[in-house]
Amino acid sequence: MSEALLTILKLCVLALLYLFFFRVLRAVWLEINPPPALERAGGSGGGGAAPTAAKTRKRGRKVPTQLTVVEPEDQRGRVIPLVDEMTVGRASGCHVAIPEDTFASQIHARIYSRDGQTWVEDLGSTNGTFVNRAKVTTATAVRRGDLVQIGHTVMELG
Repeated sequence: MSEALLTILKLCVLALLYLFFFRVLRAVWLEINPPPALERAGGSGGGGAAPTAAKTRKRGRKVPTQLTVVEPEDQRGRVIPLVDEMTVGRASGCHVAIPEDTFASQIHARIYSRDGQTWVEDLGSTNGTFVNRAKVTTATAVRRGDLVQIGHTVMELG
C-alpha cells in the first residue's frame, strides 16, 4: 500500500476513535446533568402539568393530556401526565424513566407541545421510536389514541 493511503486510513481510525470518546463523554454528561427542560418539567412537583392540561382541554379534544402504559404487563395502567416538554428513556433524569426496558436508549425520545399540538421526536436512539407501529424519522404530530413505542414499552396518548 502507498504511504498516502496508510496515512488516510490512520486519520480515519483516529477520527472514529475521537467520535467514540465524544459519544461516551456526552452520554455520561447527560446522565449527570439532565437538560434544563427536565428540571422545569419535573422540578416543581408536577405543578407545571395542570396549566398545560387546562389549555389543551380548551383547544380541542384531540390534544392528549396523558400517557398510559399499555405494555409491558407489569407496568400496564401507569398514567403519566403530559407537560410542555419531556424525555423518555432509561436514564433516571428522564421525565418518564423506564429503566427496566433494555431496548430503550438512555435518553430515547422527546414528547413536547408546540402551538396546541403534541409531537414525538426520536433522539437518535438505537432501536428507534414508533408511532402506531410506524418508525419516527422526524418530529411527528400525535393525538389522542395514538400508540407510542419506545423499546418494548408501548404507551397510549389519552
